[in-house]
Amino acid sequence: MAKFKRNLTSVTTLLILLQLCSIVSCIRSTLITRNNTIRDGDTLISEEEVFELGFFSPKDSTLRYVGIWYKNIQPQTIVWVANRERPLSDQNGAIKLADDGNLVVVDGKNNTVWSTNVPPKLNNTVAVLLKTGDLVLSSDSDRDTRFWESFNNPTDTFLPGMRVRVNLSSGENQAFIPWRSETDPSQGKYSMGIDPFGAIEIVIWEGETRKWRSGPWNSAIFTGVPDMFHFTNYIHGFKLSSPPDPDGSVFLTYVPSNKDDLSRFRIRFDGIVQQLRWNRDARNWTSLQVKPSKECEKYNRCGNYSVCNDSKDFDSSKCSCIYGFEPAYQNQWNNRNFSGGCIRRVPLNCSDKVDGFRVLKGMKVPDFGSVVSLNQSGTCKDVCMRDCSCMAYEVVPGIGCMIWTRDLIDMEHFEHGGNSINIRLAASEIGGTKEISKFWIIIFSTIGALMFGLCCLCIWILWRFRKRVKDFLWKNRDSSVKPSRSRFQVLVGDQVDTPDFPTFSFNSVASATGDFSEENKLGKGGFGTVYKGNFPGGREIAVKRLSGKSKQGLEEFRNEISLIAKLQHRNLVRLLGCCIENDEKILLYEYMPNNSLDHFLFDETKQRNLEWRKRWDIIGGIARGLLYLHRDSRLKIIHRDLKASNILLDKEINPKISDFGMARIFNYRQDQANTIRVVGTYGYMAPEYAMEGSFSEKSDVYSFGVLIMEIVSGRKNISFRGSEHGSLIGYAWHLWSQGNTKELIDPTMMANPDVNEAIRCIHVGMLCTQDSVIYRPNMGSVLLMLESQTSHLPRPRQPTFHSFLNFGEIVEGQNVATVNDITLTTVVGR
Repeated sequence: MAKFKRNLTSVTTLLILLQLCSIVSCIRSTLITRNNTIRDGDTLISEEEVFELGFFSPKDSTLRYVGIWYKNIQPQTIVWVANRERPLSDQNGAIKLADDGNLVVVDGKNNTVWSTNVPPKLNNTVAVLLKTGDLVLSSDSDRDTRFWESFNNPTDTFLPGMRVRVNLSSGENQAFIPWRSETDPSQGKYSMGIDPFGAIEIVIWEGETRKWRSGPWNSAIFTGVPDMFHFTNYIHGFKLSSPPDPDGSVFLTYVPSNKDDLSRFRIRFDGIVQQLRWNRDARNWTSLQVKPSKECEKYNRCGNYSVCNDSKDFDSSKCSCIYGFEPAYQNQWNNRNFSGGCIRRVPLNCSDKVDGFRVLKGMKVPDFGSVVSLNQSGTCKDVCMRDCSCMAYEVVPGIGCMIWTRDLIDMEHFEHGGNSINIRLAASEIGGTKEISKFWIIIFSTIGALMFGLCCLCIWILWRFRKRVKDFLWKNRDSSVKPSRSRFQVLVGDQVDTPDFPTFSFNSVASATGDFSEENKLGKGGFGTVYKGNFPGGREIAVKRLSGKSKQGLEEFRNEISLIAKLQHRNLVRLLGCCIENDEKILLYEYMPNNSLDHFLFDETKQRNLEWRKRWDIIGGIARGLLYLHRDSRLKIIHRDLKASNILLDKEINPKISDFGMARIFNYRQDQANTIRVVGTYGYMAPEYAMEGSFSEKSDVYSFGVLIMEIVSGRKNISFRGSEHGSLIGYAWHLWSQGNTKELIDPTMMANPDVNEAIRCIHVGMLCTQDSVIYRPNMGSVLLMLESQTSHLPRPRQPTFHSFLNFGEIVEGQNVATVNDITLTTVVGR
């Protein structure tokens, strides 16, 4: 009997212990409420067991701190510390909710050593550790009401999902302060945060002194870290929320490319910031980026008006004064002490307005630049020229016009990437003179006027002589087809079957167009002028005569002939022949009596003639023509310049794709290609092509998506430039996410459109214009989605770079001006 009682007592004790363990386990895995406390030795675990909250001691220390760390990673990786300035000396501490509702850390005598310190007195609060690592104090009855978050009070670590507040009016935000040492969590001497002065950028400070900066944010990367393109894409990476909060704040966030990856940014005790990712196979943290890691990344390493170049050997000096400047202290410079920087050789002469500019390329732009809204102020150069304190200017892609009115500091030259900077110099430094007397101005003006008059007289005489010669040739012209085979083969080679592709004499073309008269002129583009022509027998043709100054050179001319001559499709314009004589390069096409799509679509009077059924047929025709180019022709062809003005309309308003000067041939095993010469038209160009020169059939799909939305809405993509939406793509997303997609449909259509059909077209257009290539459909899928009213359409992803670039035609060798656009936070479409 005694043995039975002893066994019963043991079982009872065991059950009690199990019950207590169950309670402790509950505390560890759920919430902190008024009825429970986390004591030293207990922990609070987040959902999915990613993070853990509790007490810890740093290496070689017995002091106790409350912190958050990764639960299943060794060695212990701390991401947040509560009582970093008031550690506990024993293990009698606890984490609990105080009577006023605040979360507090208390010692063994119940003295508060740390508090969330949220006024006023709160009732019925709970604390929960989220799977993101965010410790949240909220209302028990309404968990969406958050009174305090650890993400808003960080220590040394920036985690995905954390929002760093940037207030454009209050100034610097030194949000992250590292540990004093590897074993001391108290605040160190460095800090890292956002400086919103001018354009937003990340800065590391040592006290009040800058140690490193990222360069301005351009809606894609921080421009002082050009290799960021290797660690991000158009969907993931840093984002800046928009529009600002009522107090003027925006938020910087980070979205990892793989949501399952554990990644973090940390500023170390020595002022170095690292981007780290957990390697599950090697069981260690892999460092992706370290800044500053090179000599030239140190802030203002070479002093004012000087450029640091890490590609140079330091013995030959990484530092050099920019053109027009010289070392302020030559002896120090000779001894490799560059702190004194450089000074201007020739003073500026602002009052006489004889200063000029010299461009530096591949640069990290100087610090403390101001972003200027141009409006009616003229060009960025004009703004700088009018301000005597302006030292430099540049239209920075993704930001806009920036000017610098302070000393130019912290400049670095990049081997790849970077921006241009226009440095202001005295006229004598760029080939001008310091001062020209009024006497010589009068003399030179008089001589110039006489020379101008003489030149005009000579031009008039030559023009009269040329007209007489041309009249003589006109009377004796030969209107027959003239093969000119040898010249044709030199230019085109053997890519075209010449017997089926005739060449015409210049005289025959001139005769057909009335000597290229203004009456026969159909239009003018970047590559030349198009004329209407009539051959004997009444056959009408369109003649594209490339100008001598045309941006379409020999390569594009050969390309257009070799491509179109092999293509036969009802939705592609037909090339009838060409003319190659002397410097003349002329293409002859079938005549399109209704001109191009843009003449109808964007004209207030003509667009009424494009009722919905015609627009639907135009969309389908363009899609079938593109599918033929990408998949069904003998060649796999990427057009690269698909836009409304390159869609011609025949007499039945059937669309025909034209202008293949920019097209490229792919073999059928090739998916994409890259180029350093980006050609096409902004507003229709895919982001990966505009920013990186990478193009594929998905680049044409993007352009087609823009065309769909222009055809349905009757509005140009660029008509939204300067608006809050940035482009037609952004406006379409805004309406779609609000459930108001039908508001995008052109109200000028005379017949009521099939609303469901039009909305489906808009949906397909949004899928085609997604930022990332992998999410865009191919043309086969696009045509299926358009023609099958029963197939389910996937949900499009929110556009982020729809106004990253200015709209207009690309010209090789020119800088690209851009519109500053900041991406939106997540919006759920419906």
